[in-house]
Amino acid sequence: MPENFENSLSFAQQQDKNDPLRHFRNEFHIPVIDNQQVIYYTGNSLGLQPKRTRSYIEKEMKDWEMFGVEGHFNPKKENIWYHYHEYGKQALASVLGAKPIEVVPMNNLTVNLHLLMVSFYRPTKQRYKLIVEAGAFPSDQYVFETQLKWHANHWDQQLFDPEEALIELSPREGENTLRTEDILKAIEDNGDDLALVLLGGVQYYTGQLFDMQAITKTTHQVGALAGFDLAHAAGNIDLKLHDWDVDFATWCSYKYLNSGPGNVSGVFVNERFANKPDLIRFAGWWGHDEGERFKMEKGFKPMQGADGWQLSNGNIIATAAHLASLSIFEETNMEALRSKSKLLTGYLEFLIKEINKEEEIFEIITPQHHKERGCQLSLFTLKYGKDLFDQLVKRGVVGDWREPDVIRLAPVPLYNTFEEQFRFSEILRDSIKTLKA
Repeated sequence: MPENFENSLSFAQQQDKNDPLRHFRNEFHIPVIDNQQVIYYTGNSLGLQPKRTRSYIEKEMKDWEMFGVEGHFNPKKENIWYHYHEYGKQALASVLGAKPIEVVPMNNLTVNLHLLMVSFYRPTKQRYKLIVEAGAFPSDQYVFETQLKWHANHWDQQLFDPEEALIELSPREGENTLRTEDILKAIEDNGDDLALVLLGGVQYYTGQLFDMQAITKTTHQVGALAGFDLAHAAGNIDLKLHDWDVDFATWCSYKYLNSGPGNVSGVFVNERFANKPDLIRFAGWWGHDEGERFKMEKGFKPMQGADGWQLSNGNIIATAAHLASLSIFEETNMEALRSKSKLLTGYLEFLIKEINKEEEIFEIITPQHHKERGCQLSLFTLKYGKDLFDQLVKRGVVGDWREPDVIRLAPVPLYNTFEEQFRFSEILRDSIKTLKA
């Protein structure tokens, strides 16, 4: 597919015809409003439902009906519940660029972020500082704040005052995104005091993709650890967590991984920590050595790898929906999805800039280079603001409004099309005309 884009319906339709991933759209339910499919741009908040999800859930419902508690162990079941957390490991590993031993689905993202910080934010009087991003997603900010308060109860109160311990990185004045060079310099400048760098993989507001490999390398060079919140990166970016030597990460599965509202999260723990039973963690029985789990004895012995961070037995019904979506990812790969994503997002950017030539209405605050973004464009509205967003909603565009003046659009390669990008540009142009009249 070419990058010399054209502002025409025929061009968009030809790109869809040439798209080797076009059949995946038929795997999803596209919402319908007023008898017409919407243009869905909020996969960065909640991915669409795979058509196969219902059958995955109904299978476990039927097994619950037939077997009751024996569904955990009955060999007549295809997927016995006792090992249910294992079934998505290979697919997850492929999506995250990890080894199966390094990943496991469990809990929700914020719970996992707390659990991982218990293990990997181990401050001392010398190394106690935490580098994060100013304006991180609110849950992450609350995690940082309360983790510091928890440590303050055991150490010097003043040392763990956020003003002292928390280093929040902001873009330069007049800029919307962080420069990689500034992130790396902050790590180097605070190297002697630094315990942990914890950033998002993709910034939720601007859509900026951080250079996780460079960040991790520099962090390790100064003797600290590197972790990432991959809520907006998992299923969006071609990740290589193992090769980049990332220490830990967590994500949610309901955005680009399409596993349902509020569904199960997951964790990555580098293989370097697979056999370190003395590593401090908050434990639960599902993280205990499964060979001894039902002895019901004291003395926690963690499972090898990421499994050793589990707390409770998994939510089978919810995880069934997760497995349904992961099965789609097993039919392709992140390299192919990323290749289409670059073109799809690039085409949307091209069409918006064409409208801007007629009247400057938008500033795209997402980085322009595809190496610095995923499948999201954040549009700062210089004119019309929320009224324009409301016009788009009336015309069947499901986007996302973020205060004070930003419209987020996420064209997802699994189910969005090039023709939709052209149709959106026409709707956008017509909405502007309506507001000007």
